[in-house]
Amino acid sequence: MGAKYYDIDEEWRELAIRAQAGDRQAYSSLLKAIADFVKNYLIPRLANPDWADDITQDVLLSVHKSLKTYSAKRPFKPWLMAIVNFRKTDYLRKHYSGRYNMHVELSDLNLKAEHVTNMEYVGELKDIETILGKLKGKHRVIFEKMRIYGYTAQEVADELGMGVSAVKVSVHRSQKKLEEHN
Repeated sequence: MGAKYYDIDEEWRELAIRAQAGDRQAYSSLLKAIADFVKNYLIPRLANPDWADDITQDVLLSVHKSLKTYSAKRPFKPWLMAIVNFRKTDYLRKHYSGRYNMHVELSDLNLKAEHVTNMEYVGELKDIETILGKLKGKHRVIFEKMRIYGYTAQEVADELGMGVSAVKVSVHRSQKKLEEHN
């Protein structure tokens, strides 16, 4: 482990121990420190960076509720990361499961031409469709779900009855194929 990782982990561990003992200043310092860390950790790992704020709040709430279960004999950061990963997965599961049940009558929508497609970008849209046309069958479905719609590899794998590794390999190969034709 690098010195920086150890220093942060040790600092957070000490703050957690003091917070468990009732030190309000240590508790406040701990939450502020991990809030920045968690948000910066999440942003590059999410399809929508705005979700990082919501997940960070969920993590802070979980840390608040479960700080008493933290064992001072163990490193703090792995304990925190378990919470972060659980909260991230939980948030994404709720987010993506909700979109399958959406049913909107098109007649109820106030659709105007300028809201549908910006004519300035129609050529680019055609280019994208042409390029994606080079992918066939399952490869296109997998690529679109992950790269365009923001699904995780796990979600695509579950939906298509495939392994996560196979989904990742398919996306990688599809991306290489598209780069060759571009």
